[in-house]
Amino acid sequence: MARTVIRVHVLPTTNVMTGTPAVPKWKDQENGIRAGDFETGAPLCTLTLFVMEGERAEALKVTVPQTGLPNGLHPGRFVRPVDLFASPWARIFNDQLQEGVAYRCAALELVDAPAMPQETTGPEGAAA
Repeated sequence: MARTVIRVHVLPTTNVMTGTPAVPKWKDQENGIRAGDFETGAPLCTLTLFVMEGERAEALKVTVPQTGLPNGLHPGRFVRPVDLFASPWARIFNDQLQEGVAYRCAALELVDAPAMPQETTGPEGAAA
């Protein structure tokens, strides 16, 4: 069965921040077998990223090869996902349809924190 993979374009104005630390992704946790990258065999990790555009924010659970995680990565760091892809999936489990989107990127790059916009008026319209 063919797998659909959709490239996700992250605009230069989009802010992406880590929400959780990277944790190992397991193929079989009971037997201690880590999930690995199909091409390189590198162990995989998952973490939550907050993708913020304008006044909107989305939380995405993203899979990244362990080799693509930079030193100094921790929750609250701003990052830029490299080669971010979305893969829609669906399955039937106990006669119930389950569906979602899995996100994967090749690596995360650390970036500087974005500049915060200056507030021009106070709560009553007075200049701040």
